[in-house]
Amino acid sequence: MTDFDATRALFHLPEGVIYLDGNSLGPLPRAATARMQRAMQDEWGEMLITGWNRAGWMAQPRALGDRIGRLIGAAPGSVVLGDTLSVKVYQALAAALALRPDRRVILSDSGNFPSDLYMAEGLIRALDRGHELRVVAPEEVAEAITDEVAVTLLTEVDYRTGRLHDMAGLTARAHAAGALTIWDLAHSAGALPVDVAGAGADFAVGCTYKYLNGGPGAPAFIHVAPRHADAAFPALSGWLGHDAPFAFEQAYRPGAGIERMRVGTPPVLAMAALEAALDIWDGVDMGALRARSIALSEMFIAGVEAACPMLTLASPRDPARRGSQVSFRFGHGYAAMQALIARGVIGDFRAPDIMRFGFTPLYLRESDVQAAIRTVAQVMQENLWDDPAHHRRHAVT
Repeated sequence: MTDFDATRALFHLPEGVIYLDGNSLGPLPRAATARMQRAMQDEWGEMLITGWNRAGWMAQPRALGDRIGRLIGAAPGSVVLGDTLSVKVYQALAAALALRPDRRVILSDSGNFPSDLYMAEGLIRALDRGHELRVVAPEEVAEAITDEVAVTLLTEVDYRTGRLHDMAGLTARAHAAGALTIWDLAHSAGALPVDVAGAGADFAVGCTYKYLNGGPGAPAFIHVAPRHADAAFPALSGWLGHDAPFAFEQAYRPGAGIERMRVGTPPVLAMAALEAALDIWDGVDMGALRARSIALSEMFIAGVEAACPMLTLASPRDPARRGSQVSFRFGHGYAAMQALIARGVIGDFRAPDIMRFGFTPLYLRESDVQAAIRTVAQVMQENLWDDPAHHRRHAVT
């Protein structure tokens, strides 16, 4: 069993703060500071450009990809890191559409993260071949998978409510209809057990700065099922996705397998921080993590609902149907969240009325949850959110 007291000690957590926003940005792993200092001083500083070979910088995207692959149930050699999540969505979607050239429908749902939909819209405009982005309600996805659909583009865990899609069931349904699947794991990787290979997922993408604690701007990842690896053609045919980057050929030849999904220069310093974070995950049992996540979130829901009838649960009540977050609706949710943050309980807000709280067992204790419940109750019962300072909007909510 995972020792969560031990994992908590591996993070820097500011004094007096209860952090319920690891689903948006994970806290600093203590070892990341020294690991980045080593990358800067011993590698960049002393090795200069030879660090690409001597420090293994060029191999990091695949090496770290395999470590993430273990957390999402992906086969070794089927995950690579680099770029941003939006870039990886674009790559996966373009490759999937090329594998289904006779179909024109991209199916998504209204709970998907908007950036995924934006990337689909942009790709449709660029291709100019009559593709359609069809968006339905989350509960209508299964019935909407018809023989018109080329690919489903779905986020496994809804970023607003935490609602959890049935990856295996929807993938099987898509395959039965001749469609491919892309799963966005931004709110899944590091939050709950994921098995992309077992589910038969064709493509998966995700970020590493949320539950994986890689730091702000940490690189994204992409998984391509091995059966597609040598057929999926990268629309973004970057230098490092070439079969022989240092041959400097004029024409593009895609690299073998997952290597072709590399685009630009690896973010070496960011990957150093992520490497330190992944060291923590090496000792984590995902089943134990999921059980503790459910226990913490159930405790929070019960406590908040008992004390705050003015808040409405937006997340599925059944813990098996939600990820590792809990959301409540409140008409003045932004101000209420600012009042909580001012009192040391950090969650976040998603328009139009969602107060969002993440449950991250690696560093969150039962006592933290109980203290957070008391603070939520105080803010709501005493209308402490109704202060002009808490209504002032910041750039990031």
